[in-house]
Amino acid sequence: MSIAITGTGSYIPEVLVPNKAFEDKHFLNSDGSSFSQSNTVIIEKFKAITGIRERRYAKNDFNASDLAYLASKNALEDAGISGEDLDYIIFAHNFGDVPYGSSHGNTLPSLATRVKNDLQIKNPKCVAYDLLFGCPGWVEGMIQAYAFIKSGMAKRCLVIGAETLSRVVDPHDRDSMIYSDGAGACIVEEKEGQGEILAHNSATYANEEAYYLFHGSSYHQEMPDDLKYIKMYGRKIYEFAISYVPGAMKECLEKSGVGIDEVKKIFIHQANEKMDEAIVKRFYQLYEREMPEGIMPMNIHELGNSSVATIPTLYDMVRKGKMENHQVSKGDVVIFASVGAGMNINAVVYRY
Repeated sequence: MSIAITGTGSYIPEVLVPNKAFEDKHFLNSDGSSFSQSNTVIIEKFKAITGIRERRYAKNDFNASDLAYLASKNALEDAGISGEDLDYIIFAHNFGDVPYGSSHGNTLPSLATRVKNDLQIKNPKCVAYDLLFGCPGWVEGMIQAYAFIKSGMAKRCLVIGAETLSRVVDPHDRDSMIYSDGAGACIVEEKEGQGEILAHNSATYANEEAYYLFHGSSYHQEMPDDLKYIKMYGRKIYEFAISYVPGAMKECLEKSGVGIDEVKKIFIHQANEKMDEAIVKRFYQLYEREMPEGIMPMNIHELGNSSVATIPTLYDMVRKGKMENHQVSKGDVVIFASVGAGMNINAVVYRY
């Protein structure tokens, strides 16, 4: 049984926000105190670590489900199928539809249901549900789609990752510069000659790691307590990721039966340039290899961190020749890998 990605799509929001847009922000420490450094220095250090020069935000009248609909429409067209042919719509997100001007998400009905409605799918046997798994949500959705198809429960699945993180960030937290909006989607189905999922691996670490990412109050003490924003312990996440993700990737590759030298690209969650580079370097060190040049496509410089949307967007761009010096060819082996709230880790080895 060859279970493949037969179509991809993405939607990159239109509002471009460069780093200089944050120069007039009043950034604060977690205790509410001011930084001794100027915003210019803070922003330069931020860029050096994360690699982010600019990011994209959704237009005010667009929600995560709207971005997802546009990405899904592209994926269906790319696969050459109708939405009526789908057995499952799996929508990975974390905050639901967050209207502009609010930090509270709306998840009733589910975002997957909203996309099904927007696609005007009439088939009641097309089951739509949401998946909350932190930033690795889209990869986990891929794994679930694979399981449904392999078990005979489904023939075709639409897997979506979409988020509008710009609406759940504390404007007084310098980490707010990391986050962005976007959507990516793919069609997974059993089809010979179109590619093949070779192996997968997932894990949840939920002891002290459970609250490395959380919903918290603003660093500005005069902001209302009932307004909650995405918060994280960045250093702890960095140390966790570089300690555990390389091993999870290695375990997945060994399950696939593919050798390290056959891997052509690694599509890793676009969280932080320095962290991603450290993860991939450590992965190759496990094989006593140097990290190959050009192995790790990155679009975080222009698109920021859109959580569940980063990997499907990146893969769609490379697959369709939209990233200079990066492409995939028939038979290439690639790895999808992610880490995020949970703390969750996963990986998929895929032959294109």
